[in-house]
Amino acid sequence: MHEPHTRHAALPSRQRRRRHTTLGAAMIVVVAAATAYLVSRPGEAPTGDAAPPQLKSSALPRTSATTPPARHREPGTVTLAFAGDVHFTQRTAVRLDADPALGPLSPVLSAADFAMVNLESAITTRGTPEPKLYHFRTPPRALDALRRSGVDAVTMANNHAVDYGPEGLADTLSAAHDSPIPVLGIGANDTEAYRPYVTEVNGVRLAVLAASQIQDLTNATFRAGPNRPGIASALDRSRLVSAVRAARARADVVVVYLHWGTEGQSCPGPEQRSIAADLSAAGATAVVGTHAHVMLGSGMLGPTYVAYGLGNFLWYGSSPYPHSDETGVTTLTVTHGSVTAADFAPALVDGHGVPEPRTGAAARSISDRYEQLRQCTGLTPAPRQQGR
Repeated sequence: MHEPHTRHAALPSRQRRRRHTTLGAAMIVVVAAATAYLVSRPGEAPTGDAAPPQLKSSALPRTSATTPPARHREPGTVTLAFAGDVHFTQRTAVRLDADPALGPLSPVLSAADFAMVNLESAITTRGTPEPKLYHFRTPPRALDALRRSGVDAVTMANNHAVDYGPEGLADTLSAAHDSPIPVLGIGANDTEAYRPYVTEVNGVRLAVLAASQIQDLTNATFRAGPNRPGIASALDRSRLVSAVRAARARADVVVVYLHWGTEGQSCPGPEQRSIAADLSAAGATAVVGTHAHVMLGSGMLGPTYVAYGLGNFLWYGSSPYPHSDETGVTTLTVTHGSVTAADFAPALVDGHGVPEPRTGAAARSISDRYEQLRQCTGLTPAPRQQGR
């Protein structure tokens, strides 16, 4: 994503999966208003295959307003949750010390077998700002704050990952190497940056890749190369498509998280639709992404689920676009390699930058508008979970 206008990697970490049927014996309930969350996850930074996943655990009791209903995962079924852009700066800097950092939508992320967001920030306290208007950075503990919020991996293939130049990039790569969760789409060279995170969940082999399609200073100056650190670029389409095809050869489910689109535009541009088609043909199970500061439509492109814009999530300021505070978490159910359900938990970014779940008429308003956004995408409706 481009800078908004505001007014007011080594070894992979092991997955944590939440087993709903044993929560009572596994945790301590800590809250009254769906705001406290506790999770434990050992691990290392991403690159190759992961060890068998651990269970996710949460001390936050599930409520119908914020989480999918408990259900048994049959072998061959995996649930994947996705949310949008995250910052820990200005009004959201205090969220580094909040638990959970992502607020009351954290249980939706925790409930899935795998959850992912975009960290729109360099991970550094040093460096020189690049010649651009907006600069975002956060300390390494942001990664642990996201882990405690139920996030299993982040992408840093975006236009703010290298806001503080080569020194900031070196710090970011060091933080990624020591991260408690996989950091995707950035690396010491192109091999690392395009390398998928691969793990096995409930008998399902999952591969996740990330890249940026934004034509900006970061993609021009800090694109990863054979001997050059930087981000994975979707502008090198053949490289990304080849990486997806290779991942598909070794995984049952392949996810691509992209930074793409145009700020403020709620319909996908031709470059988005074109690369989505190429990634689908290469074997992607799901293609999701962010950048525009607003949600874009989602649905099925043949066998591939596509979400053209997940919107702002934990957001440092207000964007000057209609509906830019509307957001949510999308949870996909994938069974034997096919998307069998896509569920959306609507939310609104509040005055502190925190996504707050909506219920009743407010939830229906956001969900209905999100459904209407599909009209300009060329996608067909995704299946819904029965009873939802």
